[in-house]
Amino acid sequence: MKNVSNSLQEMFAGENGGANALVQYIDSLNPETIARLSAPTPEVRQAMEASLSSLLGGLPPQNFGVTITTNRENLGQLLASAMMNGYFLHSAQQRMTIDQSFATLTAGTSDEKDSDND
Repeated sequence: MKNVSNSLQEMFAGENGGANALVQYIDSLNPETIARLSAPTPEVRQAMEASLSSLLGGLPPQNFGVTITTNRENLGQLLASAMMNGYFLHSAQQRMTIDQSFATLTAGTSDEKDSDND
């Protein structure tokens, strides 16, 4: 992990020679946390696959031999876009889970109030 972190720090080193704060934060995380954050849920994975498929073209690979050629900069932009979509979808899923939990909690509270009034 340290070799990867060192190369990331070199790649993201700013003009002042210091490492990016995000890279330092990621470097401080333990491997289990990184693995958990790196593994999307099946719903998020499916949404990301659909998004990438629509960006690259939706031809089914079993019927078509699709080859995509690009340069490094465009591939980097595609990767950044996919990462942002993944973070967005993960955040949306977390919010949905919190909203559902809150709705369940408030529904339980209103049921208790209704039974107290009877």
